[in-house]
Parts: sequence; structure tokens; C-alpha cells
Amino acid sequence: MTQDQDIICEIRGAAGVVILNRPKALNALSLGMVRELARALDAWENDPQVTRVVVLSTSEKAFCAGGDIRWLHDCGKAGRHDAMLAFWGEEYILNHRIKTYPKPYVALVDGIVMGGGVGISLHGSHRIAGDRYLFAMPEVGIGFFPDVGATHALPRLPGAFGSFLALTGERIGAADALSVGLATHAVPSDRMAELADALTGRSALDDILAGFTIARPPGPLQAEAATIAEAFAASSPLAVVERLGALAAKGSAFAGKLVQTLATKSPTSIAIAHEQMRRGRELDFAEAMRTEFRIVSRIAHGHDFYEGVRAVVIDKDQAPRWQPDRLEAVEPAAIAAYFAPLGASELKLEP
Repeated sequence: MTQDQDIICEIRGAAGVVILNRPKALNALSLGMVRELARALDAWENDPQVTRVVVLSTSEKAFCAGGDIRWLHDCGKAGRHDAMLAFWGEEYILNHRIKTYPKPYVALVDGIVMGGGVGISLHGSHRIAGDRYLFAMPEVGIGFFPDVGATHALPRLPGAFGSFLALTGERIGAADALSVGLATHAVPSDRMAELADALTGRSALDDILAGFTIARPPGPLQAEAATIAEAFAASSPLAVVERLGALAAKGSAFAGKLVQTLATKSPTSIAIAHEQMRRGRELDFAEAMRTEFRIVSRIAHGHDFYEGVRAVVIDKDQAPRWQPDRLEAVEPAAIAAYFAPLGASELKLEP
């Protein structure tokens, strides 16, 4: 394995170690990285030497900041929708593989974890949060939607917290992530390398983690839990905004800020995300991934994703022109169409 690879997969002691090694791009996932990780998981599943998988990053800033959205944007603009869907299809199959993997899968997350990075960490058995941990699913801000298994994971968080994350794209730190179950353990950043080395040994996984884990005080969002639960349990996106407005009128600065936040996001994306949260509670993981592939197959041919990436990533004018540009103008039938079956083009998952 050469050090200029974007992802390095190798066996160290008892562990199959995955090193995300694209620091200049904050480890944004490419199709090659997805394929290499999938290949390694296949090789390690029946290898008796490998008792666990450990995923870590060479970047102090990021575990993985998402998929390579600039590449996806450029593919779509060039009419290469098949290439886009090939990436998302293989990424979603990998997410499902991680969720159902028979060996412990330990993600050492110390830095930004967003989008595609969530997909290769959250569905594993152990999610270790360092001091720099910063989680977000910010897709509604680029005309996309919270994918990579968010349809299954987020609706299962307590107190409508998943809907809050999906609709606002807000970032949260380690303490709040631990309190809702997005992270399973907290470890100081300055001990992460030591932990990674310890995990290659043959001691019991829980015993190793017990020697590194620390307690965290309550996160800043714990004080806003009642506001989040009241507003984001609403039955429609418009009702969410109305409840936040009412809470802001009663003096909640937090609710007022969220009203302003939602006003900047793609109305279509907010409506899709809300419907994901509603449907996702009843879906198993495989059906959630098939649902996401249905949505992305339509988004690839739409408007807001390309406009969002233009405004946020390419031109950086932060002034996207959404179509439609108001939640009130989003047609329920249009949102339902994103979730319709694809027939022969459905995502195909191994049982």
C-alpha cells in the first residue's frame, strides 16, 4: 500500500484497518474509495485473523466531510447521470454492508463527519467521538437530502432530534451526539492514536474501550430538547416552521434562529427530508436504502441540487435560487413522486 492512496486498507494484528487518506479534500468519498472499502470488508469477513474493523482518518480536521459533490454536480451537468447513480448505488450498498457486517466495526471520528462520512461510520457497531467531533447532515442546504441511511437512523433518535438534524442541517458536537446515540463512546483526541493501536491487539473490544472512554457533560442542545421535540414532531414542514415561530414569539431565541435557518434551505429538500423522517420510522434498513435510491434517482434529474452546489461550492455566493422558492409552493404530489418505486432500476441489496 502506498501512502498517496486516498484510502488504505490493511491488516494490523487483529484488526482490519481502514485509513481515510484524502486530507486536502477532507476525505470526501470518491467511487474508488467506496469500492476499496467494500473490497476490504469482503476480504476480511471470513478471515480468522481479523476480529474487528477499525476506520480512522489522517486528517485532524475531518473524519470524512461527505461525498464528492463537485464531481457529482459536474457529472450531472454533463449528462452523465448513469455515473452519478453508479456512485450513489455502490455507496448505498456499502452503507447496507456496514450495517449488516458480522464483525465489530469501529469508527474513530475526530473532526467533521457529514454526509457520506456518516454513511461509513454511523451504521457500524462502535462510534468513538473525539474532542473535535462535529456531526451534520447538511444536505438540505445544497438542494439534496439526508441520505446514506439517514432515513433509517435519524427517525429513531429520541425527541424528534433526527428531524431537527435532517431539516436544519445543524452541526452538533460530541456531547450532544452521545446523548442521542449518534456516538457510542467519547475518547480524548490526544488518545485517539493510542486507542487505534490498542484496537489492533487481541484483548476484548469492550475492555480496550473501557480504558479510554471518558464521560462528557451535557451538550448545549440538551437545554433546547423540549423546543426541538415540540417543533420537529409536527406533521408537516410548514407546521414545523409555524411551531418554531410560535416558540420564538414566546421568547425562544433558539427557535427564532432555526426559523431563519430553514428559510435559507431548499424548500423541496426540506419537504423530502420531512417525509423521509415520517416514513423512515417504519422501514427496515434495506428498505430505507432502496427509498433513498428512489429519491436520488429523481434528484439527479432535478434543479435544486445543481443550483445548491453552484451557490455553496462553486460560485460561493450563498444565494441559491430554489425552484420553488417557498415551502408553501411545494406540491405534496411532487414530493410523493420522489418516493415512487423504480421498477427494474431499484437498488439491489444482498440479503
